[in-house]
Amino acid sequence: MDALALIREVYASTPRAMDILVRHGRQVAEKAVAAAHRVMHLQPDITFIREAALLHDIGIHQTRAPDLGCTGTHPYLCHGVLGRKILEKRGLPRHALVCERHVGTGITSAEIHDRNLPLPCRDMRPVTLEEEIVCWADKFFSKSETANSAEKSLPDILRQLSAHGPDKAHIFLAWHRRFGSPEAGALKEP
Repeated sequence: MDALALIREVYASTPRAMDILVRHGRQVAEKAVAAAHRVMHLQPDITFIREAALLHDIGIHQTRAPDLGCTGTHPYLCHGVLGRKILEKRGLPRHALVCERHVGTGITSAEIHDRNLPLPCRDMRPVTLEEEIVCWADKFFSKSETANSAEKSLPDILRQLSAHGPDKAHIFLAWHRRFGSPEAGALKEP
């Protein structure tokens, strides 16, 4: 499967959004593959991780995110569900689930219900090792053109996630201990 060819096909009419998506996807893929190599004893599917990392945000063009060159009609929060639909139609069900489950550290059906989020009321948390790795790696990079492609710091990631509940930072830290560099294992809770 050629992830970049698929992105070019889907984003043919939105070149700015495509450039942002590809840059971000490559950053996430590089970090995710490096993390997968650190946990080879868990037998991660590295080819799948690379493809899924490139495709995890494929639904953004259908959202209202003009700063990313996206002129769709849906709230940005919906990009994971929209990406799932795109990839399921192309016969990529595993990749589709990464799209849906990578937002934040995942979203529970209770959160969707309680916060009245514009999403189908179902659990959207990473389940597989590969989904967790892509979700973890994604938090290090912004799609914003002003972000200069720089990797976010751990305190910045934790601050952003904590705004959605303290459990989100705890989930991320557990992943960081597992997938991050060896010194990540010594991290203390915020």
